[in-house]
Amino acid sequence: MDLKSNHSSPVLADPVPLSKSRLGLPSNMTPFSPAAAPYSSSGLFLQIPRRKVGKLDDVRANSWLDAMKASSPPRKKLNKDFISESQSDETDAAYRTWMMNHPSALTAFHQITAYAKYKKIALFLDYDGTLSPIVDNPDHAFMSSAMRAAVKDVAKYFPTAIISGRSRGKVNEFVRLSELYYAGSHGMDIMGPIRESQSVDDHPDCIRTTDEQGKEVHLFQPASEFLPMIDEVFDSLIDITKDIVGAKVENNKFCVSVHYRNVDEKMWEEVGKRVFGFINDFPRLRVDHGRKVLEVRPIIDWNKGKAVEFLLESLGLSHRDDVLPIYVGDDRTDEDAFMVLRESNCGFGILVSTVPKETKAFYSLSDPSEVLEFLKSLVRWKKSVALQTEDYMTAI
Repeated sequence: MDLKSNHSSPVLADPVPLSKSRLGLPSNMTPFSPAAAPYSSSGLFLQIPRRKVGKLDDVRANSWLDAMKASSPPRKKLNKDFISESQSDETDAAYRTWMMNHPSALTAFHQITAYAKYKKIALFLDYDGTLSPIVDNPDHAFMSSAMRAAVKDVAKYFPTAIISGRSRGKVNEFVRLSELYYAGSHGMDIMGPIRESQSVDDHPDCIRTTDEQGKEVHLFQPASEFLPMIDEVFDSLIDITKDIVGAKVENNKFCVSVHYRNVDEKMWEEVGKRVFGFINDFPRLRVDHGRKVLEVRPIIDWNKGKAVEFLLESLGLSHRDDVLPIYVGDDRTDEDAFMVLRESNCGFGILVSTVPKETKAFYSLSDPSEVLEFLKSLVRWKKSVALQTEDYMTAI
């Protein structure tokens, strides 16, 4: 990865092409390359035309309402309480078919460790829905003590980072582990390790500072100029949604999250109408869909996939054949990271989901309990490899 600057706007250049046989992936899991997004070559900012008001407004409204519903599927366990047995069987059959193309990372663990043999794993984790369950109140998305212990253990053996849509400070408060690296606001606020790298040190939005433990770190914030605008939008969205029962607006520093998980579904259209209508006056912001949340973000060429690339560069793990990045996440915003690993063919994504979804991940896990077991399995495997190596060295 090569980080370059053009005046004041940083650009993350495309990675060096890698051999398609690098991972030795089976034929039914070969990477694909969707059409490139229309990113501006002059910097991070995308040139997005202003929406024109006209007779297609109703069509557009239906489009984003459909997207809100599609991005917020009911949990599989809840489905069975409200649908017929035949419909439940059809849902289970669809999920089993989907898993043929996205097998469980637990049942395919031997395959994953075969890829990882003689390689250094770098682990990237989403937070909500991955390390913690999805809860009605986002302020109560606490991870279990067992999960915290597992993440702490896995960080002893592998470089580990959490990349979340939450603000970096908020997810740090939830996790409370100094062994990790943190990227908040979908990767727009990264605190990573110090490494002598000219491409990182010379980046205009990257500075050297110290963390809470006094350790020197890199702080990378490519959307820092948006902070006043985000604060303004946050205050305004609180005001315009305050009369919608269940709506909650969260300031995640470089993005604003409008949660509608506790809003009556009949009012979802009203939530979307107010949010999209308001953001229409901010041409440098966009609205993305998450799991019962609308994310208001700056229009810059930066996402969780770019954050993975930046962290790999900071860790000194870019462009190496002996590195296997693994990304575990559950949301649409994690697809950017899955795509980076799939297209570079240097690692793979694991989607956490109980329902079939279109995804660029190779493997799947059903819920945080399976994520916990996967992390524990990684630690057990690494300890076993270390013990075998120690026995071999003793024997010779």
